[in-house]
Amino acid sequence: MQDQRIEKIAAVAVNITKVLVIIYLGFVEVFKIGKLLREKLDAEFDISRKWASQAYSILKKRQAEQKVARV
Repeated sequence: MQDQRIEKIAAVAVNITKVLVIIYLGFVEVFKIGKLLREKLDAEFDISRKWASQAYSILKKRQAEQKVARV
């Protein structure tokens, strides 16, 4: 009787450990995916920033040319 009880407790402990390992590995994967997404988005945002900067400088140049043409 005592042996069966010990076996049941051990089985429960093993199952809890398995669940905790699965949860941990899930969190690790989520953080890996988040890191990869952040890296890819940073690269994409960098391209967008460069494009916006160029567009802004062209706009400012055209505005300056228009001011000179008006005067």
